[in-house]
Order: sequence, then C-alpha cells, then structure tokens
Amino acid sequence: MTYAEILQIVTGCVGSFGFALLFNVRGKRLWVAALGGFLSWLIFLLLTRFVDSEPINYFIVSFLISIYAEIMARVMKTPTTSFITTSLIPLIPGGSLYYTMAYAFQSDADRFVEKAVYTLELAAALALGVIAATAFTKLLYSGLRAVTKTKG
Repeated sequence: MTYAEILQIVTGCVGSFGFALLFNVRGKRLWVAALGGFLSWLIFLLLTRFVDSEPINYFIVSFLISIYAEIMARVMKTPTTSFITTSLIPLIPGGSLYYTMAYAFQSDADRFVEKAVYTLELAAALALGVIAATAFTKLLYSGLRAVTKTKG
C-alpha cells in the first residue's frame, strides 16, 4: 500500500467518525461506525486491484459493509442504519456528482449525460448492495431462528 492509499483509508475512517458524531452515535458505537468507514475504503482499494468496474466494486463493498453493519447492530443492540449510513460515507460519489453538476452549469450536454449516468450507476450499486445484504441477513437470521425453534 502506498502512503496515499493509507491516507485515504485513514480519512475514510475520520469521515465516518465525524458523520457518526453528527448522527448522535456515542460511546463504543462511535468506534464501530468509524471502523466501518475504515473497512469500506480499505476493501474498495483492495478490490480495485482485481476488478476494473467501479460500479461492481461499489456493489461488493456496500454488500460486505452492510453485512458488517447488520452484525455490529445486533452485537451493539443499535439500529442498523447507524452503522450502514456512517460506514458507507467514504463511498458517496461526491466527485462524480460534482462533475455532473459542473457540466450541467457549463451547458456541456454530452459530458453531463455521460457523468450523470455514471453517477447514477454508482449510487444504484451502493443501494443494491445494501438491499442485497439486508435481505441476505434477514433470510439468514430467520433461518437460524427456525432451526433453533425446531431443536428446542
């Protein structure tokens, strides 16, 4: 890992920490949320070495981090959104959105449409990853509950 990548991971952690404070996450939960931001950008950087498609990377990272958030929410007895929202902060496609708006204000229709579609792909990948992970964990936990009921 390069110095720049390590700096990016640390700032992802700090950004998640800041948003966790903003969302009134306190105590141990604050550190769990910050760790989620750290992990989300670390996994993203590692995936970029193996997968060329950024939207696919966004989907995979949001899926994995959402599972992390679901597990930590149960461990910490906290709503899942506290961890999903703050942990995915480093992945918000802010740069892409900025350029989309810049091209719109410059009346550069071709570049605007191209960047807007790309930004929507990234946002959709994030959302689909969260949805898939939430559905997966709900199925998993309901299956575990059914197994424990039949044994008891």
